[in-house]
Amino acid sequence: MLKHRKFPGRLSGTDFQFVIRRANPKGVTPIKRRERRADRRPPDKRADYAFMQALWTHFGEHPFERGNLDAGRINWLFGREVVAADDPFDPSDYGALLRIDVRIARANFPDIIGSLENGPDGEESA
Repeated sequence: MLKHRKFPGRLSGTDFQFVIRRANPKGVTPIKRRERRADRRPPDKRADYAFMQALWTHFGEHPFERGNLDAGRINWLFGREVVAADDPFDPSDYGALLRIDVRIARANFPDIIGSLENGPDGEESA
């Protein structure tokens, strides 16, 4: 399992984790789409925002390996802002490739993608 160095471990002041420390000995938690309802609590929305911002800052438009990113947190973005980059995609593989769908991410998180026009290596993302 790839460990993403310098990726934030959690949302400050909360128990919302962004990465896991070690592989699950009982098996990999599969990635699946979770519906975000309009009545979600503000802390949940802040966690989604912070996680999306960390993904964009670290990976930009480039595909990235799931690695030690928390499946529970990815699930809130999966199928919308974060999509599979592999075909076929194995949702139960730490090595599965994901990528940010910039068009949808820009629509749902405009101040993240809009304010960070350049990806992590300085290349334009638009």
